[in-house]
Amino acid sequence: MADVGIGWWGVPLAVAAGAVRAGTPFLFVSLGELLTEKSGRINLGLEGTLVMGAMSGYGTAYLTGSPWLGVLVAGITGSLFGALHAGLCSLPRVNDIAVGIALMLFGTGLAFYLGKPLIQPQAPTLPALHLGWWSSIAAVRDALKINGLFIVGALLAPAIVWLLRSTRWGMIVRMVGDSADAARAMGYSVDWVRLLATMTGGFLAGIGGSFLSLYYPGSWSEGLSSGQGITAVALVIFARWSPMNCFYASLLFGGAGALGPALQSVGIHSGYYLFNAAPYFLTLFIMVLTSSSEHRLSGAPSELSITR
Repeated sequence: MADVGIGWWGVPLAVAAGAVRAGTPFLFVSLGELLTEKSGRINLGLEGTLVMGAMSGYGTAYLTGSPWLGVLVAGITGSLFGALHAGLCSLPRVNDIAVGIALMLFGTGLAFYLGKPLIQPQAPTLPALHLGWWSSIAAVRDALKINGLFIVGALLAPAIVWLLRSTRWGMIVRMVGDSADAARAMGYSVDWVRLLATMTGGFLAGIGGSFLSLYYPGSWSEGLSSGQGITAVALVIFARWSPMNCFYASLLFGGAGALGPALQSVGIHSGYYLFNAAPYFLTLFIMVLTSSSEHRLSGAPSELSITR
């Protein structure tokens, strides 16, 4: 990413570009999980949803020639997985965490099986907005290639803030997440609200997966996700169930993931794999740092399994 010709200035430039590119899947998956958890349900199966979204989006783009249609199909696939998760969790004595783990394994396995014919073919990728057209430096122009999905995600975060705070639907979701009994007393169907919230969360997670296969890195392979779906669940906890904090945390995690390649581009090769593990070290560090008994679950919906 960084250009050797601009020396060490290439490192922050590459990290900033990586924050946008690598952070976009984190953004969509974390916002989707936030909506699901706001309704009082946790979905650990978003890793499988992310991989299925990447596979189905890539396959659709390859067969139709339209990457944007691939994004839509990826979102629909994610919604179907969300509906399956919600349907299973609505059964008596079914634990949502166990269901999530089962669907994570099912989704990744199914994606690997169905996606084997897609490893070699090249599908059309999503176009980028070239905001660095004014610069003669290749590294600057490359860093300022912004995909439209990132802009959508950046606008979606404040929109979800408004939705949860200022709309009747948002009030119902928060009520179900904080007190299912109160929601039932008001005449709302808890299972129906959680179904819609989980499907919406799955839709966003599927879109996050399509970004991986249709833009960055822009291909389909079995190791495409690298655990981003499950990491996004931890990211929501770190963000204290705040959509805007999810946006900032996604950029932080994306930038951490770009640190290793950025340093390698300026000649630092020792400890390369250690730098590549920066997002995982960051996850552990943040979870330990914010795990005090006073603040570790501040902002969490009361109906979540982890609060009981």
